[in-house]
Amino acid sequence: VGITAGCSVVEPWAALVIGIIAGWLYIIWSYLLEKLKIDDAVDAIPVHFGNGMWGCIATGLFASPGLVEQAYGTPNYGWFYNWGMGNGTGKLLAIEIIGVLFIIGWVGLIMIPYFCILNLLGIFRVDEIEELVGLDVAHHNGSAYDLNYDPGKDAQYLEKTRRSL
Repeated sequence: VGITAGCSVVEPWAALVIGIIAGWLYIIWSYLLEKLKIDDAVDAIPVHFGNGMWGCIATGLFASPGLVEQAYGTPNYGWFYNWGMGNGTGKLLAIEIIGVLFIIGWVGLIMIPYFCILNLLGIFRVDEIEELVGLDVAHHNGSAYDLNYDPGKDAQYLEKTRRSL
């Protein structure tokens, strides 16, 4: 995801640098989620939010003049190239940062009320029993990961516990 925003305008060496930094950012974001006790079973936040932001900012840093000209026909290119040419303008970098801030604001404005409504209706989270046995068992009657797994055991536990409530 880190390279997605700038894939058409960065050189291969820059894509490698962006990818290496994205890997480290993924680890940091994933660790932060664990420390904040935010449940993200598939690490979508570190991958899409963390590396998505990095990818946009990296485009503002690494966009190559020749590739930007070829793709878009504009003279706006990455800050490192501007700085290397002596003018130091960060126009594309500023545009990318504004874009990231706009996306955060837009998603927050749309999703926070939506999540609050789901929470008020009591459908924002699954019940504790389903959380304990896992949604793959509770909703699909089988484990998604363990090939030697006996789905009957947890499915029976789930049904017995639901009946006792």
